Amino acid sequence: MLDRIKEVIDEVTTATVGTKEDLENFRLKYISRKGILNDLFEQFKTVANEQKRAVGQELNKLKNFTEQKFKDFSEEVENASDDSANSRKFDLTLPVAPNFAGTVHPLTLTRQKVLEVFARMGFSHEDGPEVETDWYNFTALNFPENHPAREMQDTFFVEKKAVQKDDVLLRTHTSNVQVRLMERKKPPIRSIMIGRVYRNEAISARAHCQFHQIEGLYVDKNVSFKNLKDTLYHFAKEMFGKDTKIRLRPSYFPFTEPSAEIDVTCFICGGSGCNICKHSGWVEIAGSGMVDPNVLLNSGIDPEEYTGFAFGMGVERITMLRYGINDLRLFFENDVRFLRQFEGA
Repeated sequence: MLDRIKEVIDEVTTATVGTKEDLENFRLKYISRKGILNDLFEQFKTVANEQKRAVGQELNKLKNFTEQKFKDFSEEVENASDDSANSRKFDLTLPVAPNFAGTVHPLTLTRQKVLEVFARMGFSHEDGPEVETDWYNFTALNFPENHPAREMQDTFFVEKKAVQKDDVLLRTHTSNVQVRLMERKKPPIRSIMIGRVYRNEAISARAHCQFHQIEGLYVDKNVSFKNLKDTLYHFAKEMFGKDTKIRLRPSYFPFTEPSAEIDVTCFICGGSGCNICKHSGWVEIAGSGMVDPNVLLNSGIDPEEYTGFAFGMGVERITMLRYGINDLRLFFENDVRFLRQFEGA
């Protein structure tokens, strides 16, 4: 039987496999249930006891050698099939496809411009959570308990709790970052907050359930309404052109007093009147005002020592004015035809 084992070792040593079919034939011949190895192990049962030790050792060597050979053949066949597939998939003689540079989203362009303008005025950039509690989104900002903004038709609530100020919701403005900033940092504070906000509104060309908001906050000793006006005037000229003018209209916001809406001269018609400005010559861009003393108190700042101003505007609104876009939904559709218009902008 030792001679037969030696013959099989020689056969396996000289065997060659080139295809998956050859590999399968090798398996069937040597290591399958009806193969040569199985037959040899059956014959081993009849070997005399004094020869079992020597024959068993050689038989185990043959088994290990054949199985390793099959494993090596399997890897060779697999690699050969991969190379063949790759050669069919890639034609190296074809010309190189041109690379098209991507474009920056128009909202990102506006965001970068805004941060650049306010950075030159000494404003830092702050960020905060989009999932917020009622305290930071409403109560600390002087919203009355019965204010309409707290209702389900205006706010996306994540979790309603027994105590109203503990309700969890999607923030409706980035003013929550102002409160958090004033809690952890003492004046002087001069910061810009930009981020995504959510309101339960029907989606249309002029409204969306999610959008981006810019808010600014300046708190220090002797901050006046004139400081607010000068800041926004400088921003408008930097953002829309040196000939831009602004006007302030009295308004109301729970967290500022006095409050004002900010309009800029329509840069499409130069103030003469067009569809963009509804023939008024003015376009609204922001709401603003002096920080209400109650907001300062809620944030741990003494309103007898410090005053401040705040303002807020929509990134989408500014972007629509900058680029003459008339449908807000275009910002969220990822239409390549729309986005490619901003190449190099």
